[in-house]
Amino acid sequence: MAPPHAKSSGKQAGKALVVPLNNGISVTKEANFSQWYQEVVTKSQASTFFDVSHRLFPFPGSAYTDQLFSKASSMHIWNTIRAWFQTRIEQMGVEETSFPMFLSAKSLEKEKEHVEGFAPELAWVTKAGDKDLEVPVAVRPTSEAVMYPYYAKWIRSHRDLPFRLNQWNSVVRWEAKQTTPFLRAREFMWQEGHTAHLTEQLAEKEVLEILELYAGVYEQLLAVPVVRGKKTENEKFAGGYWTSTCEGFIPATGRGIQGATSHALGQNFSKMFDITVEDPNKKGEKIFVWQNSWGLSTRVIGVMVMIHGDNNGLVLPPRVSKFQVVIIPVGLTAKTSNEVRENLAKQIQDLAGGLKENGVRTEVDNREGYTPGFKFADWEMKGVPLRLEFGPKDAANSVVTYSRRDTGLKGTIPLAEVAKEVPVLLEKIQQDMYDKANEYFTSHRLTLNDWAEVIPALDARNVVLIPFCGEPSCEERIKDTTKSDEHRELGPDGKPQPSMGMKSLCIPFDQPSGIVQGETKCLNPECGGFAKSWVMFGRSY
Repeated sequence: MAPPHAKSSGKQAGKALVVPLNNGISVTKEANFSQWYQEVVTKSQASTFFDVSHRLFPFPGSAYTDQLFSKASSMHIWNTIRAWFQTRIEQMGVEETSFPMFLSAKSLEKEKEHVEGFAPELAWVTKAGDKDLEVPVAVRPTSEAVMYPYYAKWIRSHRDLPFRLNQWNSVVRWEAKQTTPFLRAREFMWQEGHTAHLTEQLAEKEVLEILELYAGVYEQLLAVPVVRGKKTENEKFAGGYWTSTCEGFIPATGRGIQGATSHALGQNFSKMFDITVEDPNKKGEKIFVWQNSWGLSTRVIGVMVMIHGDNNGLVLPPRVSKFQVVIIPVGLTAKTSNEVRENLAKQIQDLAGGLKENGVRTEVDNREGYTPGFKFADWEMKGVPLRLEFGPKDAANSVVTYSRRDTGLKGTIPLAEVAKEVPVLLEKIQQDMYDKANEYFTSHRLTLNDWAEVIPALDARNVVLIPFCGEPSCEERIKDTTKSDEHRELGPDGKPQPSMGMKSLCIPFDQPSGIVQGETKCLNPECGGFAKSWVMFGRSY
């Protein structure tokens, strides 16, 4: 519950904000989402773009920008996620590892079907110094080809199972398209887990346990709602058995976005790499192990920015923000005596100390030569969840003035209650941010039984649940027939971008009622087949 004496600042959630001239963002989220996003992540210092020569670009829209350099704020978010996730997978018995980043052409040849999808994005090392390599090596786009030959050596008995390794590393995928901070970069950070199990049932259990942890990263840490489900055959992991996924939603564009995936690989890779154990139930017979792989990348940060950010910059959930509270001295003028300044400075340090003792990550902005207004805008841009203002008048009234970053709501807290009330308020901010995003996602996830309503629903920035047969050819046809000429958003170059066709996002585990097997038709009017399930479709990133 919010502390007493709360009053509105006029910046309530859901209303379009006028961009202040001094916040450094040249476009609104509503007018040009793509450019707004790129400006927010760079001007808030969440990331910086470099070309391959590490020359800093003045604007991130260049087609030649490549490496993404994450600043302290985004690295704190990633490390918070890492610590949260690592603790939980260690409890499951997953061990941390580190494998080489280079792959030989021979190892890649072994898994043609899997690598085929990555082939256009493979980066090859062809020179060492000024000499050509006799055998070029690829930089890993993912690590199956480098890890699984060792799994075949290390896993000798069913007693070695389950075999579970995870590594935190970077991978390279040489994107031909324009790069986008966090969402699409040629090099990005992630974790990749690779495990082996004796039976299909044990492997499946782990796939879903990991998926729930990924959902926890989004919902518990980033205040981002996701839909849990299974990918269609068209969208599953290449070479895998089946893929589970967390799917998010970007309100500003109405597009879905894949959050994280946990793959049941079946026995496909164990057969490629001859990873076998003796069948404990049939002495002398060998069985191929059942494998999983699962990954979560720094894309999570981009999803968080897109959903929560506004026209003043980042809006960070308290649980992942490097600083949860910033304290800014106010009300000081040239006439303020040294004694008043010193007393105020001591009270502010006491305030900060009390908050830190209660586990609140707190920063005091004592920069000289900057007005309070400038500092307000600066910390708003960086997304700090809660601003505390403290000046001579506040001291006289024994209160602290607060301002919430997510809603702009302002109020006061009794000075003696700050250390106790602020943690409560931060948890309320965290929950309110999730509730707002969840309400929007829920209201823009439409269940449809009439094909004529599909394109209008997409153009109104929704995703849709429709009865679907699951056939890959039908899915391709749906993608083609749902393209729209309506221009829905501007690109970084300021030119309108046409609307894409919708693709399947997932088969939600939480299925609405209404489909009768063998009776309910696939909603695609060109299909004629029977629907197997409700499938969530949408335009997507």
